[in-house]
Amino acid sequence: MACSIVQFCYFQDLQAARDFLFPHLREETPSGALKRDPSKSNWEDDGWGTWEETEPQEPEEDGNSCKTQKTSWLQDCVLSLSPTNDLMVIARGQKAVFLVPKWKHSDKGKEEMHFAVGWSGCLNVEEGEYVTSALCIPLASQKRSSTGRPDWTCIVVGFSSGYLRFYTQNGVLLLAQLLNEDLVLQLKCRTYEIPRHPGVTEQNEELSILYPAAIVTIDGFSLFQSLRACRNQVAKAAASGNENIQPPPLAYKKWGLQDIDTIIDHASIGIMTLSPFDQMKTASNIGGYNAAIKNSPPAMSQYITVGSNPFTGFFYALEGSTQPLLSHVALAVASKLTSALFNAASGWLGWKSKHEEEAVPRQKPKVEPATPLAVRFGLPDSRRHGESICLSPCNTLAAVTDDFGRVILLDVTRGIAIRMWKGYRDAQTGWIQIVEDLHERVPERADFSPFGSPQGPSRVAQFLVIYAPRRGILEVWSTQQGPRVGAFNVGKHCRLLYPGYKIMGLNNVTSQSWQPQTYQICLVDPVSGSVKTVSVPFHLALSDKKSERAKDMHLMKKLGASLKAKAPNLDLIETEIKELILDIKYPATKKQALESILASERLPFSCLKNITQTLMDSLKNQELESVDEGLLQFCANKLKLLHLYESVSQLNSLDFHSDTPFSDNDLAVLLRLDEKDLLKLQALLEKYKQENSRAAVRFSDDKDGVLPVKTFLEYLDSEKDVISVKKTGEEECVALGSFFFWKCLRGESSAEDMCRTLESVGLSPQLLLSLLLSVWLSKEKDILNRPQSVRCLYTMLHLLSKMKVAIEETWDSQSVSPWWQQMRAACIQSENSGAALLSAHVGHAVAVQISNSLTEKKFSQVGLGPDSEALTDSWEALSLDTEYWKLLLKQLEDCLLLQTLLHSRVNPSTARGSSLQAEPLPRLSVKKLLEGGRGGIADSVAKWIFKQDLSPEVLKWANKERDAENPDEPKEGSSRGLSEMTEVETDLGAIPDLLHLAYTQFPCSLELDVLHAHCCWEYVVQWNKDPEEARFFVRSIEHLKHILNAHVQNGIALMMWNTFLVKRFSAATYLVDKVGKSPKDRLCRRDVGMSDTAMASFLSSCWDLLQTLMEADVSRDEMPVPVLDTEDAWLAVEGPTSIVELALDQKPVHYPLVEHHSVLCAVLCAITRFSLKAVKPLSLFDSKGKNAFFKDLTSIQLLPSGEMDPNFISIRQQLLLKVVSAAVQARHGVAKDRDSSEEAPSPPFEKDQDWPVLALDLAHHLQVSEDAVRRHYVGELYNHGADHRGEEAILQVQDKEVLASQLLVLIGQRLAHAVLRTQTREGLELLARLPPTLCTWLKAMNPQDLQNTEVPIATTAKLVNKELWGKCFCFPANPAGCFLESWTLTAFLPRGYGCCIRGGRPCLWRNRGSGSSYSREWTLNRALNC
Repeated sequence: MACSIVQFCYFQDLQAARDFLFPHLREETPSGALKRDPSKSNWEDDGWGTWEETEPQEPEEDGNSCKTQKTSWLQDCVLSLSPTNDLMVIARGQKAVFLVPKWKHSDKGKEEMHFAVGWSGCLNVEEGEYVTSALCIPLASQKRSSTGRPDWTCIVVGFSSGYLRFYTQNGVLLLAQLLNEDLVLQLKCRTYEIPRHPGVTEQNEELSILYPAAIVTIDGFSLFQSLRACRNQVAKAAASGNENIQPPPLAYKKWGLQDIDTIIDHASIGIMTLSPFDQMKTASNIGGYNAAIKNSPPAMSQYITVGSNPFTGFFYALEGSTQPLLSHVALAVASKLTSALFNAASGWLGWKSKHEEEAVPRQKPKVEPATPLAVRFGLPDSRRHGESICLSPCNTLAAVTDDFGRVILLDVTRGIAIRMWKGYRDAQTGWIQIVEDLHERVPERADFSPFGSPQGPSRVAQFLVIYAPRRGILEVWSTQQGPRVGAFNVGKHCRLLYPGYKIMGLNNVTSQSWQPQTYQICLVDPVSGSVKTVSVPFHLALSDKKSERAKDMHLMKKLGASLKAKAPNLDLIETEIKELILDIKYPATKKQALESILASERLPFSCLKNITQTLMDSLKNQELESVDEGLLQFCANKLKLLHLYESVSQLNSLDFHSDTPFSDNDLAVLLRLDEKDLLKLQALLEKYKQENSRAAVRFSDDKDGVLPVKTFLEYLDSEKDVISVKKTGEEECVALGSFFFWKCLRGESSAEDMCRTLESVGLSPQLLLSLLLSVWLSKEKDILNRPQSVRCLYTMLHLLSKMKVAIEETWDSQSVSPWWQQMRAACIQSENSGAALLSAHVGHAVAVQISNSLTEKKFSQVGLGPDSEALTDSWEALSLDTEYWKLLLKQLEDCLLLQTLLHSRVNPSTARGSSLQAEPLPRLSVKKLLEGGRGGIADSVAKWIFKQDLSPEVLKWANKERDAENPDEPKEGSSRGLSEMTEVETDLGAIPDLLHLAYTQFPCSLELDVLHAHCCWEYVVQWNKDPEEARFFVRSIEHLKHILNAHVQNGIALMMWNTFLVKRFSAATYLVDKVGKSPKDRLCRRDVGMSDTAMASFLSSCWDLLQTLMEADVSRDEMPVPVLDTEDAWLAVEGPTSIVELALDQKPVHYPLVEHHSVLCAVLCAITRFSLKAVKPLSLFDSKGKNAFFKDLTSIQLLPSGEMDPNFISIRQQLLLKVVSAAVQARHGVAKDRDSSEEAPSPPFEKDQDWPVLALDLAHHLQVSEDAVRRHYVGELYNHGADHRGEEAILQVQDKEVLASQLLVLIGQRLAHAVLRTQTREGLELLARLPPTLCTWLKAMNPQDLQNTEVPIATTAKLVNKELWGKCFCFPANPAGCFLESWTLTAFLPRGYGCCIRGGRPCLWRNRGSGSSYSREWTLNRALNC
């Protein structure tokens, strides 16, 4: 073993703490860019222009300094970590961040500790003060049941104003004390340690505070009690709101240091007592020859300071010379603890502001004067300035750093420098103390004590750790004059933390029962964001001549090199390894060496066996008292495993082949099946094998049954004549089972010899059965291709069942056998249904045979004849276990059929791609189906249907034979489904047949309504994962419509609405209402979570769902509630409630409320489908209507009733007219408009929807005149030139006079375009024949309003002649209109004809004259009646 660095903690977000403490270092990331963690950054990812793009142009020196500060910022902070690793403080200036550990899973699945920000804020109370030093002191718990963890941790912070303040982990101020008016230079703590020797002086706990010219020490016991009292009072104040609290006083001593220029750091050594010789020497130096000497040496407190003139100063304060001072801390607490509650709240909220009380001028507390203390001696060096001092754990040595880059090792007792290291500028030092473990060399372990044992006191080694940031290296040195024992490259921006204390509040009684988990030293690396500690083994402190451990470690290294070396002669390697392992002295090291040898992959089996046997023989030849029993037993166990490996390998290598033929008849007899059942089983397995071979690809494995000896030894463990499996994972069991049984299952090894060998070494039958089933179930593809393997399994199982303790002789036949229950449990859990079904048949056959033999043996002893009735009773008692086998066989058969169906798939040419549909389906097992609840089977099939994207018609078509058996069931759409199936029947392959078999096997679980319900739910769940896949939602609605039972349909639709739709629907509604038009893609993705095209399809599908919900609500009263049954083999299912059961538990909906939502949904569909503008859907409804939206559809809401405000009706009518116009435009627009509209895909909702009819339906619900909508529809049809559709629509119009006036304008526009805009000969002739009044009227028409100007004149003449005159129009109340109509009709008559009104009736006349004289004969052609 060597030195190592171990990572034990990480930072969750160290960059956040840096940005809080250094705001100017905060990275300016552009909007939308991700801020990277500096600990995960890589310089290769950054371009050359990265810094120039993200930072302002500054001088090059400033830029370089900023870059350096971003990595070395931790060097400028005050840092402290609790020795129990439960709190870290990082402070700079007036700000501080408290980090607390949290456990979280890493990427590898392991739990790791991460430091996360627990509190951050400003700590300054006085104006202009800043943090200069900090300590985290864990306080011991007073409970007897404590496990060694601290009760809580106190944060001690020193400020530049001289204040010393104490905080909780949440930033709550507990106590504040002004001990001196100079800034606090350093805080150090000492906690209680058990003395190593009886003569060592017991040290008290204390907190020492260093000022530029003074040292203040606070008694640890007094501080502990005061902090506990303050914490309790603050908690009470927070609960009661009382602010007038007087904290208890502190007892402290204050020494004024004299005869020294500057002080930078200090170390409090504690109480020491001089030896008589040192006492006389000191008295002579101070008092001279006649100095008086006391009988007993006085006790003194020793302090060492580092600075300048002298470089190190030694101070001694006599104990009892001054009385401790009691501080009146009540005046020092910030506003009498008023800020305690405020600090707590500000810490919880993450912000902190100035207190209101700070505006009031405060009176500083009285500062007690210091007791003068002169330096006794020091190390004078006028040019050298000390920077830090670090005291060793045993208070005998200290490491001092200076400005010359030296690290000096001081002997504290003698006051001399004993060692110096060069080249460590800005070094940081720490100590590690290691206690020798004396129990490794003794056979039996005794109770452990820290420093003592029955063999004598344990040795303690101290190692000095030096971190040189300039070189980025961490070194470990053995003291005092020892070599360097470790060196690590750790980076140049780390911080080495050495607290030098543990938990405060322990004493000589409580510390013996406590074993706190504390670290001695740690390294904080801000670049990698980790906290590391250094591990040093004790033997590194010993020299090679005196250390057997060091010699053993050297032999271990040599052994490792020999195991890695490639030598052609294995005999030489074997001999060398034997010598090395025999030369090792320590039993623990010898065991470690043997383990490494057995784990080697280079050594053959013969070498491993010989080496282990040699070590075993050497141990037996030693004296019994000196032999380690653990090592001897370890060698014996490994030898036993090696002999087993050798025996099994020899059996597997023998040439053994069974020549006995095996026919189907033999298989039927073996499994106790008749011919029909055997054919059914073979057909089922053949289908499963075909589909399973298509579902997966398997690569050949030539190493079946071969296991390396290294792996064999790793998997098995031998103890007390019993061999067990150490690793019980599936992979380990399959590997061991293949090694033991695979050759036997293939008929290539003797099953009898193998079972005899395994039983002789102590392997239990239960373990062997588990291994046998593991290999059988894992080799499914090989087994299905080798039917003779069934006979081999029968033989192996029969032999294992005859072993001792396999089947207990006292087993009661009326109970379940644990042996067979273990086998059934393995079959139930297996996901390889084919192999599980075969093994269950074999197990059933063996169980029946053994039961028959036991029964015959039992009754042969009793005798037959009059006891024939008892024999019958015996077979009835045995039927309990037999019924379990039959139940399992039925379940496995069902599972196999279901797995075959799930393996089948549609031809790839017809499959539609999707990432969600590409996910593999989980394999099934009987256990999964039993734990999946009553809907588990239908849910599995629904997932497969989603993966294959089968339409609902396929499910109905596959169920056609069952429908033929039940002629009473409705068969809507069956003819359409059959016609569609004939087109894709060739692509589906065997899927319809497998579906039909599944329907037959699961008549209850796969009932068509149940399956449609699960498919509907599966599709909507997958759509919710990816809303862009609109076709999933459309297919879900299709399955919903195919549910025949209205109760199930109502419940599923309501659950879909409440779970997935209402939130997105409300978001879409508010978005459309906000923008007043169809929103753009960006807004849809932001608010609704999908694109604009997906939202249009979503709204149309929502309208379908609401319509289906209303239809189901109407139909549910006419049909009974379905009864959900379960197949007999699956009555024991447990698990979640099925979807259908949840659907049946839903309350009935409130029909008017659903209709209300349906109207809104239709309006939204129209807006998004036709991109209507200036439309706000919510403005169509009053306050009652708006408040009713998006409420629970089962609740009774106050809906609009009665006459609606005309303003609302006007807005609604405008919307409906826009919808009709857009619908006609979309269907009958001219070619150029149609081409542009085809670019945007229309949603599926448009395929089956007639928008004019929907507009009339909306007009009925919105209280808008339906006739107005019809008239507008007729006008739009004629406006777009669809005269043939207009003729049909006119028949539904009631107010024909209003329609006539509208069509008259349209006819005028057409005529104006034909006469005025088209300069043709026919047009000019027609214009010449028109009356002046008609010409004036035509010129007033605007043909630009026409949507289609390409309508022929003949079509317009037909409109005037047939529709205008022939069906509906005469204006008895408007003679001017009649004359205008006659003139209009004259425009369309041939030359020589005319029209007039006579008696209110139109008449035609013809000119029969010639030349310039005309004789007009009035001829009444016909009368056109209205």
